[in-house]
Amino acid sequence: MKEVIFEDLGIIPYKQAWDYQRQVFEQLIDDKKNNPGRKKQYLLFCQHNHVFTLGKSGKVQNLLITEQLCKNRGIEYFAIERGGDITYHGPQQLVAYPIIDLEAFDCGIKNYISQLEDVVIRVLNRYDIQGEKDEKAMGVWMDAANPAKARKICAIGVKSSRFVTMHGFALNVNTDLSYYNFINPCGFVDRGVTSMEKELGRKVDFAEVSEITKQAFTDIFGMQFTR
Repeated sequence: MKEVIFEDLGIIPYKQAWDYQRQVFEQLIDDKKNNPGRKKQYLLFCQHNHVFTLGKSGKVQNLLITEQLCKNRGIEYFAIERGGDITYHGPQQLVAYPIIDLEAFDCGIKNYISQLEDVVIRVLNRYDIQGEKDEKAMGVWMDAANPAKARKICAIGVKSSRFVTMHGFALNVNTDLSYYNFINPCGFVDRGVTSMEKELGRKVDFAEVSEITKQAFTDIFGMQFTR
């Protein structure tokens, strides 16, 4: 088991969480180089206010409204350093940011992303939702092999440096999916999005999903939480 500090940041503006992530990320990299005995690793959970984020390889054309219209609708917009294209974050979406040293977990970046998908799939299984992987697209999907029905329930975007990670995944729990109408989610124009609420036809206990997700990180990654 690997010791990891867990923090639930609650509902937090994206920029505030992003700044905190970078602070922890840079400290972990510095500790790894200069003070490995003090190396602290983190798992952050949170929800964000309405925001679109564009990954470093994303295309701004996948934002289908102007930045001014975003502001008018109370939606923030940030171009950030993670992988992936554009996505949406908002209330009742569980966002997980592991800030960990992959070498301590004996894990490469490709396997790390696969394990993040495993965490989400395990959570969904608890609700009898059949989440799936797609070899051609990161994240967790429903009916991934059927182009007419394929829909994403969880987006993944990660940055790593010296095998230290930041950013993570966003699982749609009771998310307002109408905001996805303003983007091509993750750059796709031929696939939909969904949520646990939509798949089950009912609201889901968000706190319960958070606890199950935390346990899934323990099961998949061997994390032992200290907070």
